Amino acid sequence: MKILVINAGSTSLKYQLIDSDTEAVLAKGLCERIGAGGHLKYDSSKTGEKKEKDIDMPDHGVALKAVIDVLISPEDGAVASLDEIDAVGHRVVHGGEYFDKTVLVTDEVIAKIEEISDLAPLHNPANLLGIRACQKLMPNTPQCVTFDTAFHQTMPEKAFLYGIPYSYYENYKIRRYGFHGTSHSYVSKKALTHLDKPVEDTKVIVCHLGGGASITAVKGGKSVDTSMGLTPLEGLVMGTRSGSIDPAVVQFIADKENLSVDEVLTILNKKSGLLGLSGKSSDCRDIDAGRDAGDKRCEIAFQAFVYSAVKLIGAYAAAMNGVDLIAFTAGIGENDSKIRESILDYFDYLGVKYDKALNDSTHGDEVEIQTADSKVKVVIIPTNEELTIARETLDIVK
Repeated sequence: MKILVINAGSTSLKYQLIDSDTEAVLAKGLCERIGAGGHLKYDSSKTGEKKEKDIDMPDHGVALKAVIDVLISPEDGAVASLDEIDAVGHRVVHGGEYFDKTVLVTDEVIAKIEEISDLAPLHNPANLLGIRACQKLMPNTPQCVTFDTAFHQTMPEKAFLYGIPYSYYENYKIRRYGFHGTSHSYVSKKALTHLDKPVEDTKVIVCHLGGGASITAVKGGKSVDTSMGLTPLEGLVMGTRSGSIDPAVVQFIADKENLSVDEVLTILNKKSGLLGLSGKSSDCRDIDAGRDAGDKRCEIAFQAFVYSAVKLIGAYAAAMNGVDLIAFTAGIGENDSKIRESILDYFDYLGVKYDKALNDSTHGDEVEIQTADSKVKVVIIPTNEELTIARETLDIVK
């Protein structure tokens, strides 16, 4: 089967066409600046050549039409017609407590996604635009949705409840939901293939380290705790996000700077983290370069990022009463050997030992980097969220 995976943002739409039999990517691309011009980048399925062009995209429907035109293009297309696409899998950020797995799109599902949009006001409405655009252009093709929060719905109450009046959970469902669930699910399942023990006895910590970053404790193959919360702002110091802070900081900054709560949250989401601490960049590659050049604030940003990860890994090892494997994934986790090294050096007490030369030479490959006498396995596992969505869509459609 050929499955089209759609990831719609407020002004963007990423896509991949995947052959479920071979799991090969037949086509991929990105629509940008939807509603403000429009630009399409894609790889030609015929030649592999990277192409891009400006296309007026006033809305997601027009953007999806541009994608379909490329997919069926005689010059660059992967299919002769839309009839060759058997299903569409959509990424939706927030599923609330309603969705713990991939589901077929129905009117009831759409209504629930709309109902919980206040939990992800920047993401869920945009995801719905992608779903509706596909329904209009491909009315006879089954559509499925995979939720970023679904994998974490196995967390117990002690992990997902906040220490606030219980009525806020009852009335508004304020709790920790966690995100990057599609990535954590894929990587944790890959991690289990590196362990020679029954799944129910395994203890894995997945470090999804990218511009957005989160860490998850996976016990017996299920998420039992994760660092992001009601929103993706909680947890680690990230590229532009502050991570966990004293909630009173919001009021303090608002009073000092004469700002609204929304304006302070914009600062915490978009002007903080590595960018805010370094004053230079949200990109770890720039932070690493700054450190090499002796920039003190880049050094501070680097150490703050590492330390926030170390504390969470230690906490999750304690919560699970041990750890069998630590996995690194996403842009930073897969490619930044300095970050991995600085994190792992904290865990002598857990018996973690790793091959420094192997760590330094590994970028984006799946590989174990622990030494033979390490008590904990350390594995770099490239994530593949699109493939996970395609697999789960295939299961539903079958």
